[in-house]
Amino acid sequence: MRDGKNATYDVVILGGGPAGIVGAATAAALGGAVAMVDNHAELGGAGVNTGTVPSKTLRETALALSGMRSRNLYGVDLSLRREASVADFLRHEQNVKTGLNTLLSERLAASEADVYRGTGTFVDAHTVRVLPAPAGDEVCLQAERILIATGSSPIRPAMFPFDANGIYDSDSILGLQHLPKNMAIIGGGVIGSEYACTFAALGTHVHLIDGRNVLLPFLDRELSRALAVAMERNGIQFHWTERATACVANEPGNFKLTLSSGESLEVDTVLVAAGRQSNTGSLNLEVTGVTANERGLIRVNEHFQTEAADIYAAGDVIGFPALASTSMQQARVAMRHAFGQESDSHALGLLPTGVYTIPEAGTVGKTEETLQQEGVDYVVGRAPYSANARGRIAGDVDGFLKLLFERPAMKLAGVHIIGEQATELVHIGLMGMLMGATAELFADTCFNIPTLGELFKLASLDAISRLRTGRSLVDLPALQVRTLKLSL
Repeated sequence: MRDGKNATYDVVILGGGPAGIVGAATAAALGGAVAMVDNHAELGGAGVNTGTVPSKTLRETALALSGMRSRNLYGVDLSLRREASVADFLRHEQNVKTGLNTLLSERLAASEADVYRGTGTFVDAHTVRVLPAPAGDEVCLQAERILIATGSSPIRPAMFPFDANGIYDSDSILGLQHLPKNMAIIGGGVIGSEYACTFAALGTHVHLIDGRNVLLPFLDRELSRALAVAMERNGIQFHWTERATACVANEPGNFKLTLSSGESLEVDTVLVAAGRQSNTGSLNLEVTGVTANERGLIRVNEHFQTEAADIYAAGDVIGFPALASTSMQQARVAMRHAFGQESDSHALGLLPTGVYTIPEAGTVGKTEETLQQEGVDYVVGRAPYSANARGRIAGDVDGFLKLLFERPAMKLAGVHIIGEQATELVHIGLMGMLMGATAELFADTCFNIPTLGELFKLASLDAISRLRTGRSLVDLPALQVRTLKLSL
């Protein structure tokens, strides 16, 4: 209810990104009066405007413009345009972003949420002061419940001259002025690895610099190694256990990087993907009893409640995995709990991860290393894309599906995929895990042919073969494989 400079709601949501919009829609569906506070010109947050959707759109554009898929498939260059311009590269990304902004606005309008454009700051645990942007009178919003979903921003280490043309972070890279000839990417996390693959596909010589010696260590180690090999084959040069110690602009479009080993690199473009900082610094959390760590991360419980029971948090502000998909689910669970509705905790514990590198990777559940650390007896089932008709049609000879089954019940515990459509395929495994599927269920399921989904059948048969005979299907000659399949 509005009263001049004051308004009262059932819930106030801080942030208009994926988590905030889903939180608003969920609260409205449960009968709540909702207010949203966002200080950006466009709704959608980093997920739509600078992060998830743009980077994945650029990846698809790079694959199309470079003709990479057609070269692998036909052995000839069928690229649409060998001298692609920056406008070619960014046009599809901008169209996709514009369309999604419209869809999100419509979804928010359907929830009948009141949107306040400006910066929100806590007055107390139930009151938010909004300073409208670009100017206007302050408004105080009061609510029984508040959801913090303010997202995150790239960290900008002081050594990098971000005011120079050619130095970017993961947000500003969308303002790219030219396609780089050579690029240094600082940080081999998900963002750095995805952009490394995108620019390498366009012919840029990419240096990927990371302080670790393992690519994306949250992945199953076998998957991580396979992805690193594929990225190197695509021309990406890794600099492991290295960090940048200096970055000097020699001249416009030329930068000298000094690494911790003493090695130096000269490149025309630098992308700094050295992590992100949660956007909680201006919230005045101190007055609510909620605390944040040095990177602005807020601690929550299984219901996504903070230290203040009526204040919830979701998305990047609570840390890993900080994906649009997981952020949306977290906000949904938070608002359901806030309105007295429970969610399936088992489903929430199985959040899939998609990494849009080239090739892409999809994973859910436990890794082989985790099972070993926990002392769990397990069986591995593998299925290479080369043993699958759709995989061969697509020309993907390196991809594979790896399934982990816990013994003795042979219950599916982990799904790890690298290759074409991996981020889609992983959901078959996710649904199987949610229903407690076993290797026998996948082995007995009829999959269409040719489809990549049939890989689940082959990997499950492989696991059963390993369990019963000690032999792997994928290591046997084709005739023996067909014979063994029939006997299982």
